Amino acid sequence: MPQSVEQPVVPSFDELLSSAQRSAVHLEMRDSYSVGGESSGFSRWKRTGERDNDPNSDYWRPWVEQIAATVARGVVIRRARIVSEPVTDYIRYEHGGTVVNLASGELVRWLPRRQASDIALPGNDFWAFDGEIVVFNHFTGDGDWAEPGKELRTERAVVNLCSSAFEAVWERGVPHEKYSV
Repeated sequence: MPQSVEQPVVPSFDELLSSAQRSAVHLEMRDSYSVGGESSGFSRWKRTGERDNDPNSDYWRPWVEQIAATVARGVVIRRARIVSEPVTDYIRYEHGGTVVNLASGELVRWLPRRQASDIALPGNDFWAFDGEIVVFNHFTGDGDWAEPGKELRTERAVVNLCSSAFEAVWERGVPHEKYSV
């Protein structure tokens, strides 16, 4: 009979970000997400072309305050996105909202997928904190959260793979201000 391996409890994102001392990096590799909190905004954008880009809106304020406070503590927060071109509607929507990520203190780069072919990438999007902890994000095929949606890993080989992948993507990535969709 196979033995089940107990997975470590994944601290909340707030706890992980609050404990970060130097860095938090996020690698996104999907061309579309359909997580619940974004669905109404994305639907509205598809209908009207309008996007909530107000850092003080009810939608953005908690994120902006959290990221700004973390950056103020000296933590560098970088986000890299690998995207197929031509980009999907979702990536256009995401690109349009990135001005708020930047306003909160994040640094963001975009890498066309064809330029990532020779980079060893993990199988899932992730956040990495201080080069010590990786939290993988698991999604269903249509882009919603899978169960369980998060997986915490601290093995040196896993952390090194994710750190190496992120740095390679970051090095090749185009700063948001120079990437057009």
